[in-house]
Amino acid sequence: MTPQPPTPFPARSDPDDRVAFDRQELGSILTLYGRMVAAGEWRDYGMSFLRDVAVFSVFRRTAENPIYRIEKRPRLRARQGMYAVIGMDGQILKRGADLRQVLRVLERKLIRAVD
Repeated sequence: MTPQPPTPFPARSDPDDRVAFDRQELGSILTLYGRMVAAGEWRDYGMSFLRDVAVFSVFRRTAENPIYRIEKRPRLRARQGMYAVIGMDGQILKRGADLRQVLRVLERKLIRAVD
């Protein structure tokens, strides 16, 4: 029997390698989310933290596709801005460097005419 060297385990990705929302960004997103839940527009959310993007997905019902995605892509910081709000059909509704400015496109949905 010929001894073989052990096969190395695949390199594990470091959790610090992932893009994530910081506390202030998450606070802004969850404040908007809470107001939209109170208005009856949104019901559920999901978060994904990947190597190049962090995504906050908003759902009207749990078993559906997300109606909005709020993305953070640090690589686009110098170009178009690292924050984006993307609609259900994949259309970018707003992109920019300031998260609060980008989230304003969703706050407009709260404003309704009163009879």
